[in-house]
Amino acid sequence: MSKKVAFATLGCKVNQYETEAMSLLFKNKGYTLCDFDEICDIYVINTCTVTNMGDRKSRQMIRKAKKTNPNAIIAAVGCYAQVSSDEIKKIDGVDVVLGTNDRKHIVEYIENLKENEQFENVCEIRKVTDFEDLEIESYDEMERAYIKIEEGCNEFCSYCIIPYARGPVRSRSIDSIINEAKRLVNNGFCEIILTGIHIASYGKDLKDGTLLIDVVENLAKIEGLKRIRLGSIEPRILKEDFIIRLKNTKKVCPHFHISLQSGCDATLKRMNRKYTCDEYLESVSLLRKHFENPNIATDIMVGFPLETDEDFLESVDFMKKVNFSDAHVFAYSNRKGTRADKMEGQIPPNIKDERSKIMSETVAVLKENYMKSFIGKSLNVLFEQRKDKFFEGTSDNYIKVFVQTDLDLTGKIIDVQITDIEDDYLIGTI
Repeated sequence: MSKKVAFATLGCKVNQYETEAMSLLFKNKGYTLCDFDEICDIYVINTCTVTNMGDRKSRQMIRKAKKTNPNAIIAAVGCYAQVSSDEIKKIDGVDVVLGTNDRKHIVEYIENLKENEQFENVCEIRKVTDFEDLEIESYDEMERAYIKIEEGCNEFCSYCIIPYARGPVRSRSIDSIINEAKRLVNNGFCEIILTGIHIASYGKDLKDGTLLIDVVENLAKIEGLKRIRLGSIEPRILKEDFIIRLKNTKKVCPHFHISLQSGCDATLKRMNRKYTCDEYLESVSLLRKHFENPNIATDIMVGFPLETDEDFLESVDFMKKVNFSDAHVFAYSNRKGTRADKMEGQIPPNIKDERSKIMSETVAVLKENYMKSFIGKSLNVLFEQRKDKFFEGTSDNYIKVFVQTDLDLTGKIIDVQITDIEDDYLIGTI
C-alpha cells in the first residue's frame, strides 16, 4: 500500500504553485495525495511569513498535523522556514525544515530521514543565483493554470521581509516557461496566469536581454492558449510601448493588479517604493487608453509608521481618483528584520482598525460601481464549475459570473450577457 501525503499551503499564489509542484514529485514516486484532515504518513506545510498572522497560521498547521497523526513525518518548508528555521525546529513534531530553495529534493530528504533525526536544509538565500525549476502538469478542479516565471526580489521595501525569505531575482528560462505552458495547454488549460515574487523584474538577471514582454509574446504564439493573465505587477513597467505590445498579442486579459501600498507620496517614500502617485496614475491612464474598461486592482496598506490622519485621507482620496475596481486592504504588520520595524511613530492597533474599516468601505463602493458598469453588456467568460443550478466562470477582466443552465460548460469560453449583480459576482445569460 502506498504511503499517504498531505499538503497545507499558506500565503500567496507562488506558494500554491510550489505546492502543486511538490505534490507532483510525491505522486511520481507512487505516494497517494490526501486531504490535510486525513491521517497520513507525511504532512508538508508550505509556510508563509509575510505577516505575523502568516507565522501563526503556519505554526497552527504544524500542530494540527502532529495532533492528527503523532507518528507522521512533518515537513515545514517555505518562507517562514527560511527566515525562522531555529524557531520552527523547536516546534514539537517537525522532522524536516526546508527553506525556499532545493525543494525538488523534498521526497529524497524525507525518504532518507533517519529515526529520531531532524533534517534541515536552509541555505543562505541571498547568495543563490539560479532559478529552481519546479514543474507542474495540471491543477485539480481548475480550468486556469499558474506558471511561476521568476523567483526573488531586489526592491527591499522598508516593511517587507520577502527579499530575505526569497533571495535575489532569478528568472526562469523562456524555453522552460514555454514548454510548461504547452504541457498545460495539452492537458486542457486555455488560460495561464504568470506568477512570481516580482514578475516585473523578470529578465533583469539574464544576459540575453529577455524581458517579461518577451515571455508574454512567445506564450501568445501557443496554439490552443486563449488567455494570458499577469500576476501582480509594478507601475514602473507599464510604459506605453509595453502596454501596446501586451494589447497586440490579443490574448492578454484586461485585468491588472498593480501594487500601490499607499496613495500618499510621503508614505511611499518611507516605504521605499520607487514611484510617486502621479507616476502611478499615469500608468493606469495608459492602460485605460489601450484596454477598454480594464479591471485595475491593487494592494493598499493602512497604518504605516508615521502615517498621519491627513496622510491616510490623502490615500483614500487617491483610491477614488484612480477609481480602482478592487483592492486588498491590510494593516501594516511589524516584521522583525525590516527597517520599518524600527521606525518611530508606530500606529496603535485601534487606529489601524479604524483606517482599515474606512478604506475597506471605500473599496467596496468602487468595486460595486465597476461591476454595475457591465449590466446590460457582454463579458467573455471561462466556465469552471457547477454550483447548484448555476455554472460559475471567470470573465476575462476577472469577475465571477454565474449563469443558470443545465448544460455542462466546464472549460468553455462563452460570451455572457450580464443582467444583474449579487454580492461579489455577476449574473448573466448565454
